Amino acid sequence: MAKARMQHPAAVGVAEHGNSAVLVTVAPDGDLLDRRRIDLTRGLRIDLTRGLPTHPYHHEGSWAVGRYLNSPWAREISLADAVALVERVRDSASRGAHESLEALATAVPVRIASIAIRVCPPLPATTQERIADTRAANVADSVMYRESLAAAAEARGWSVHWYDRERVFHDAAAALGGKDIDNFLQVMGRSAGPPWQARHKLAAAAALAAGARR
Repeated sequence: MAKARMQHPAAVGVAEHGNSAVLVTVAPDGDLLDRRRIDLTRGLRIDLTRGLPTHPYHHEGSWAVGRYLNSPWAREISLADAVALVERVRDSASRGAHESLEALATAVPVRIASIAIRVCPPLPATTQERIADTRAANVADSVMYRESLAAAAEARGWSVHWYDRERVFHDAAAALGGKDIDNFLQVMGRSAGPPWQARHKLAAAAALAAGARR
């Protein structure tokens, strides 16, 4: 069994929330190999003297162009400083993604070949344009973290699969030959033990679908 597993690569599914993400790694036969939560940046406060913010587009970027200034937590910041802050957070997320995937690859006794990440909506090309566009600013932070994970995975030679949240459970069921995906994930959760929440199920389904596509 161990030898057979080593011959077939595993897949990782990602369910991100802000600067954190749940990673679920599964074998080709659907066995759970690893489950973990990662933080892509270390800072959890908006005050720059205490660490990096987690949502620089949505918060500091918005304040720089005059949005949400009536909020009690808002403060003045120039557009140039907001852009520079986004780049600092992006660099931190890039380092965090590389470190997190390295730690995962080291811990799992099976070669990982693919990762599934939620598909990103189209956004304006530049940081300034994303800040200026209210819709883009609302999702640009999440996209930044997803793109950091994708870049880190590609640097490791993993294939990146972009999944549609509305279809991924259907795709996972198809990957299992039409099995009841809800029941399959419930059984997986019972074997793993808590926590096993909606985002863990989403990540597991994405990993199953990605493994089949490979």
